[in-house]
Amino acid sequence: MSKLTVRDIDLKDKQVLVRADFNVPQDEQLNITDDARIRASLPTIRYILDSGARRVILMSHLGRPKGKIMEEYRLNSVARRLEQLLGQPVKKLKDCVGQKVKQEIDNAKEKIILLENLRFHPEEEKNDPKFASMIASLGEVFVNDAFGTAHRAHASTEGVTHFLQSVAGFLLDKEIRYLGEALKDPQRPFVVILGGGKVSDKINVIKNLLPQCDCLLIGGGMAYTFLLARGVKIGNSKLEKEKLDLAKEILNMALKTGKEIILPVDHVVVDKIEAGIAGIVVEGDIPDGKIAVDIGPRTIELFEGKLKGAKTVVWNGPLGIFEIDAFDNGTRRIAQFLSGLTAVTIIGGGDTAAAVAKFGLGDKMTHISTGGGASLEFLEGKVLPGIAALADKQ
Repeated sequence: MSKLTVRDIDLKDKQVLVRADFNVPQDEQLNITDDARIRASLPTIRYILDSGARRVILMSHLGRPKGKIMEEYRLNSVARRLEQLLGQPVKKLKDCVGQKVKQEIDNAKEKIILLENLRFHPEEEKNDPKFASMIASLGEVFVNDAFGTAHRAHASTEGVTHFLQSVAGFLLDKEIRYLGEALKDPQRPFVVILGGGKVSDKINVIKNLLPQCDCLLIGGGMAYTFLLARGVKIGNSKLEKEKLDLAKEILNMALKTGKEIILPVDHVVVDKIEAGIAGIVVEGDIPDGKIAVDIGPRTIELFEGKLKGAKTVVWNGPLGIFEIDAFDNGTRRIAQFLSGLTAVTIIGGGDTAAAVAKFGLGDKMTHISTGGGASLEFLEGKVLPGIAALADKQ
């Protein structure tokens, strides 16, 4: 999946349209609480400016306004943060299409323009061709650097590519390279860690990665459906009853193909899930009424033993309720162990990225994906429309 990148085209004196992912969390006062996605876009923006582009026109969505203008989803805070990070003025517009937008861009003294939230228009998510052509008319070339939305065929990710030469930005290219190489030709041993709450979220990832990996470690809430499928009592722990047969099928598939699936052997359990409650460790069967909230110390050692000689590790999904400090030990210990490995360590976005950030270990990982749903679909082996639509390298 080799795509042309921003390095492969002439940008001098061009008006460059960039799809970024500025869908960042904000507090009640609309202050940005995590600017990681904005920072991740900076190398592409700076490269375009340094290459002599006439202007950079940035576009993004924020939240889910469902085709309506909602004040709390305006990109004003993003514009301010961009100005701080780039050290130059950013002109923020009040819309993203139309004649007035074109005039404001043409008359702007600033070299960086930020359009208003694309999803204020219902046509964006419908991938309306007319809307896509209106967006495309604002630039001369298109750069997609928004991996977080690459799994969506929207006007600003797929539609616009029908009207402009379209290439990948540095962030998108990095995601394609690391996730693509992990799936296509990983250095071995190749170990996959899957966690999170639901088996249903990871079924296709398991089916795609199990034949390719050397070992699969399963933790988090999803582990308890698998444990029950193996005949282990799980108390009141997370269970997807309707997925039990599928869990049995996957365990049998691993047996037949000689692949190793490692499940927790001990657990931190509580009577109810809330902050301030101390859990106790139990091995094997979980007593009635108890809820597993984290993997136990023996499981941590077991997982570390399987990871010790790994050369490629893909991790998607925390191993416990890491948001509560008392239940974050398993996720933290495995993150710390990975940070010391001489291996390619790929963190699959979403909650796993948030956990690694919480523990201050982001810079110790080879690659942290900026896309939650997009990285999941990539790991499932799906073709992402926002990537497929970009020009291929010859």
